[in-house]
Amino acid sequence: MSDQNSLILLVDDEPLNLKILEENLNDEGYKTVSVTNGLKAWHLLEDSHHKFDAVLLDRMMPEMDGMSVLKRMKSHEEMHNLPVIMQTAKAAKHEVLEGLNAGVHYYLTKPYGRDQLLAIVNSVVSNYRYQRKLVEETLKKTGSLALMEQGRFSVKSLQEAYDLTAMLASATENTDKVGLGLSELLVNAVEHGNLGIGYNEKSEFNLKGIWEEEIERRLNLAENINKRVTIEYERSVHEIKITIKDQGQGFDWQKYMEISADRAFDSHGRGIAIANMLSFDSIEYQGNGNQVIVTVLLDSETETTQTAINKGLI
Repeated sequence: MSDQNSLILLVDDEPLNLKILEENLNDEGYKTVSVTNGLKAWHLLEDSHHKFDAVLLDRMMPEMDGMSVLKRMKSHEEMHNLPVIMQTAKAAKHEVLEGLNAGVHYYLTKPYGRDQLLAIVNSVVSNYRYQRKLVEETLKKTGSLALMEQGRFSVKSLQEAYDLTAMLASATENTDKVGLGLSELLVNAVEHGNLGIGYNEKSEFNLKGIWEEEIERRLNLAENINKRVTIEYERSVHEIKITIKDQGQGFDWQKYMEISADRAFDSHGRGIAIANMLSFDSIEYQGNGNQVIVTVLLDSETETTQTAINKGLI
């Protein structure tokens, strides 16, 4: 079930489609607001974008189509991170790639089933609400690593990964972007690396709504009790390097470094690509993929402060 406070904006020029969406999402516990064209959606978002947790956006509409709404959202400073799920009957690869390049990370191809709809919406809303919580927690911890040049940490569970993400991200200037990328990599290390949850398995767990339950079950298995993800933090005048290593068998990381049109309709599988595109100045997987090193460059003001700290001036 959804968080009872989650609000979804539905945008579609077909009343029947809106009714079906409303019924399915309301039954799941979501609150919804519906509009029948892109122009109305844009005016509503301008006034109330902070109230929404996701937008289900039809691509083909009168007055203003879905791509036009999307481009306005992505160029707006306060709503460019609001997740968009594009509904479309156009599933040609070049059309999907156009949407992906414009910032659509999730797709629903009409007609779609209730389970597919809920799997994607649940995943999108959960991730977005976590991101907002992460930013809040990171702001509380700002400066907590300002005096640390090196550190070693380990995490076992998702909650530990989330807590460490907030602390590490607080050491950077772009806390929200870095936090997003770190959380994706740490969660990946826990679920795929240490617990061995494969891509198709996660798709099934999301569809059934049991992903977190499966994580907890596997954490308590005898073979996983002592498994931990290790994280090494190193700060210099010019950059921060973070190394993440899990105890898994590794994976074919190359194909996940970019968002693929082949995975655009899945409920997951974008985290590494988003981290690569948005979060870090560099990201380097090593060996079989069970170790990754990310780099965040420090701006001139941060460098000046760190130099003063290193010299004992502050």
